[in-house]
Amino acid sequence: MDYRPTIAITMGDPAGIGAEVIVKALADPVLRHRARYIIYGMNELLHYAADVAEYDVFWWRDQFNGRLRAYPHDVVVVDYDTYSMLGGSAIRSPSKMGGEASMRFCLDAIDAAKQKIVDAVVTAPIAKESWKLAGYHFPGHTELFAQRTGARRHAMMFAGGPLKVVLSTVHIPLMGLWGKLNIGAVFQPIELIHQALVEWFDIPKPRIAVAGLNPHASENGQFGDEEERIIAPAILMAKDQGIDVTGPYPPDTIFLKARDGYFDAVVCMYHDQGLIPVKLLAFDRAVNITIGLPIIRTSPDHGTAFDIVGRNKANPGSMRSAIEMAIDMAVKRHAREQSKPSTPLPQQQPESK
Repeated sequence: MDYRPTIAITMGDPAGIGAEVIVKALADPVLRHRARYIIYGMNELLHYAADVAEYDVFWWRDQFNGRLRAYPHDVVVVDYDTYSMLGGSAIRSPSKMGGEASMRFCLDAIDAAKQKIVDAVVTAPIAKESWKLAGYHFPGHTELFAQRTGARRHAMMFAGGPLKVVLSTVHIPLMGLWGKLNIGAVFQPIELIHQALVEWFDIPKPRIAVAGLNPHASENGQFGDEEERIIAPAILMAKDQGIDVTGPYPPDTIFLKARDGYFDAVVCMYHDQGLIPVKLLAFDRAVNITIGLPIIRTSPDHGTAFDIVGRNKANPGSMRSAIEMAIDMAVKRHAREQSKPSTPLPQQQPESK
């Protein structure tokens, strides 16, 4: 029989569209049949989202009591009803309470994955301002997951439509880029995306392009020296590892070649350089994947969308894609683990007479 993994889904900021996109995505019985689900969130908000969208409730509720466990049911909501005073969709902005709740959902889902209760974690959008108001200083999910799992190396990858991109730097201001961009920061995502494409996307010999930082990739030093001083040496290091990687290419044209199939992925220097083309071409299908973690984590590639909460306007496409990606990755990891030869027990030596 095909392996049916268990997927954890965190509801994200309670004031955002997390509850709505989760309910809409899992309302499809075909998707529910592919896996089991544990939703870490708030039952009243999921109920509210189902009522507005006119869906029947399809989940079983368990009140959170501080103990993580597995369930025999297809869909379970672990209900953190201590946060229930948020009251439907009345709050549509960042808040301290929203930060505390969304952080709790994440921490418990991560622990469930570390304890092998779930096979993967899908995270609905959080509000970074809510985390800050609650006293948490993580720039986003990526950094939280990396710290909590002890990942030495990690990178933010996005897959949507014809594009796959990975970022060399993530949640830092542009003015701070020059203090963070170095040879290692460019080499690491090249190596990680190569491994991810082989393991998760069944591309045995990935072709990887690296975007430049400056206009026209500096055009031989006319617009900066980062291409020659930082990016080219990182590419050379990756080539020495046997990786098929080329560049640096002008950022304004390399995504066209990737879209047309000349490359399997593009390594980008900063956040918006990679996110703008992905969201332009596949906003309702794009998935955020944290590569390099010991656990599987995916997320829809959009924010909390406070402005449309409670209006039944949220598109669940990206959430569905994130769930499907997590299922595919969990099934592949399970297959790899099952195919590993078991270690034979040591032979017991006969007693000497």
